Amino acid sequence: MTLTARQLALATLDRQLLLARGQIEVAEAVRRVGALQAQSPASPYLALWNRVKDFAPKDLDAAFADRRIVKATLMRITLHAVHADDYEPFRAAMLSSLRAARLYDRRFTATGLSPADADALLPALAAFLERPRTGAEVEAEITGRFGAHAHRVWWALRTYAPVHHAPAGGPWSFAQRNSYRASWAAPAATPEEAAAGVRRLLLAHLRAFGPASAQDFARFTLLTRAATARALDELGDRLVRVPGPGRAVLFDLPGATVPADDTPAPPRLLPMWDSTLLAHAVPGRLMPREYRPLVVRRNGDVLPCLLVDGQVAGVWRASGGGVEMTAFRELGRAAWQGLTEEAERLSALLADRDPAVYGRYGHWWDKGFPAAGTRSVKG
Repeated sequence: MTLTARQLALATLDRQLLLARGQIEVAEAVRRVGALQAQSPASPYLALWNRVKDFAPKDLDAAFADRRIVKATLMRITLHAVHADDYEPFRAAMLSSLRAARLYDRRFTATGLSPADADALLPALAAFLERPRTGAEVEAEITGRFGAHAHRVWWALRTYAPVHHAPAGGPWSFAQRNSYRASWAAPAATPEEAAAGVRRLLLAHLRAFGPASAQDFARFTLLTRAATARALDELGDRLVRVPGPGRAVLFDLPGATVPADDTPAPPRLLPMWDSTLLAHAVPGRLMPREYRPLVVRRNGDVLPCLLVDGQVAGVWRASGGGVEMTAFRELGRAAWQGLTEEAERLSALLADRDPAVYGRYGHWWDKGFPAAGTRSVKG
């Protein structure tokens, strides 16, 4: 039976714990959903609030503190929170892309230094980061070797070196001024380790976002077609092909299920950069094409979204000590009621942590939206 576009959307929601919140421990939830976009410190917390029943932010605080969940630059050359067991293979999969994104960028090549010059610093960097250090402290440490180029050398290294972001306190464990510490991963990855890492990352992607195409996986990771094709070939009968509504071949895990077309999808208030909006080829499964320019801004910001029946229907922001919701289309009474109940719960969480979350992105609201309706919920 050929899957419909709605079934694919429902499959994503189901595997992301967005059809029903899971009674699941936070580290295991992160493993199950693959990875959480962590560009903003608040986003992993709000992502898990949407996915975990009775989510307690202190549980994620603890998981970051004891390194059961780690935050590092990985897929799409952006920050993600991943299960500690997944960090090393995911990094091995991404390492070639991470290095190339920095060491062959003009901001590094303009220094006149070579990739070997940056790599030579890795052992000393690991020793220096045995305890958490700020970026400014790292730059000061390496200035003696690289002088005025220290800033750009560290800009490259902090992306591909085996380092984690270190919790620094605040309402969401990590501050905008980052701290770093050495990870347990090796500085380099052999070709065999890289290939094994890509296979593991692909399996995790299908478990979290499948059924999915090679193009979807490339979108989520920015890995090359060759690396993706090799992983698909090597996994062989560990994958199955699934007929879908488009021309792209869909892959899935054997025995994985897809919800029926008439499965209801509850309302959700997704955080900025939620992974569900970034895991598939544009426009994605949950994003009506006409709303994409409103939600995904030209500089890459992906705004906090309202989900109604499994589709983006608007945006939300913290405002006036509560939550303001803006719908892009007319919504019925039941939809608004469901969103309001979610917003009330979210307001209570934010009141204890950060009532002005994402406040630095308020300029997008200043520019205005084509709003069909707006509701505010006070905390």
